Amino acid sequence: MSEKRKKNWVLSGAFLFDRKLANVLWFGFSLLAVIPEIIGHRINNYLIYKYVYFHTLEKVNLYLEYHAVHEDTNHYGPFFSLIIAPFTALPDWLGVFLWVMGGCAFLYYAIRKLPIDSKYQNAILILSAHEMMTAASWLQVNPFIAGCIILGFVFINEGKEGKALFFILVATFIKIYGIVGFAFFFFSKNKARFILWTVIWSALFFVAPMILAPPSFILQCYKDWYESLQFKANKNAAAKTDDLQDISVMGMIRRIFGLPGFRDIYVVPIAAIAFLSQYVQYKYFNDLRFRFYILCSVLIFTVIFSNGSENPTYIIAFPAVCIWYIIQPRSKWTNAIFIFALLLTSFSYSDLFTPYLREKIVRPYSLKALPCFIIWLVILIQVYKKQFLKARLQDVKHIEA
Repeated sequence: MSEKRKKNWVLSGAFLFDRKLANVLWFGFSLLAVIPEIIGHRINNYLIYKYVYFHTLEKVNLYLEYHAVHEDTNHYGPFFSLIIAPFTALPDWLGVFLWVMGGCAFLYYAIRKLPIDSKYQNAILILSAHEMMTAASWLQVNPFIAGCIILGFVFINEGKEGKALFFILVATFIKIYGIVGFAFFFFSKNKARFILWTVIWSALFFVAPMILAPPSFILQCYKDWYESLQFKANKNAAAKTDDLQDISVMGMIRRIFGLPGFRDIYVVPIAAIAFLSQYVQYKYFNDLRFRFYILCSVLIFTVIFSNGSENPTYIIAFPAVCIWYIIQPRSKWTNAIFIFALLLTSFSYSDLFTPYLREKIVRPYSLKALPCFIIWLVILIQVYKKQFLKARLQDVKHIEA
């Protein structure tokens, strides 16, 4: 490519739709992130995952502190022991590598399955690549959760409720975030089949860990899991110094206004009502443009209204920001708000920001959540005003009932 063509390729924005670039950045950034963690043996999160399996076999409480093998505690459901089991047979370095790159590939697959032109898929991957890198450096399970929610959306659109509920419930039984996939219920062509598959997969996933341990122990695990999530939520809300947690709307309120006792219940029910109000546009349930707006709203809502959200949790929300952006009719304000989100949400913890900005402004006030919150509000307004009808989805506009 000549220098002139390269310049035009960049200035025109054509690079955003380049498939090779999308693939290189998506997998390359994650590879660059995980290798230093393996070399430096900074694999604590992976050890937490790994010992969910071993502690299940040993029939000991999955949610206690085990400082002899890892720091912090597990907050994933007993079903997760089956997901992580194959990795535990491998050396840690290989297990970590395959875990991270497997999650990266899974979310890649989910984005590639979206019913949208492939050039837009490329743009989503390119614009989300740095956020994927962040999740990879933390060895996080969140790319897998994001992929499950997206695949739930994809298969509901295809009328494949069995597959959709499989992924939605896998995510739910691992990390409770997955339950948001039930927001796609109204898009199902066969509500009875949706409910039937919910019952089938729920029953199977509930009893599946009993392959590894007695039913009485697994039942106790579910109780312990609930209690651990309650404890973690209360701890995150009360945390005054741990600015790596509670990167949420409630976290912003607590930290910006100096209200450490501010309770989530003052915000979350209102946000839930605002989210549900989008369904007043029931006439458009079969319109793919409306469905994409709900997908974006679901993914962002899941993160910004959870006090358990951390920096790498935004791999769930940020692809939604990118989806919202690339389907918008081009305008200066959409460009401006997306650039604001790209910088403050995706890059604010990177060296692109000075240590002072990171440590004294962005992190202490949970500002990573701010652009996502603004875009979520914009989505609500656009849904109310039916502006989703202007979404750029080319010829794919409507789904037959």
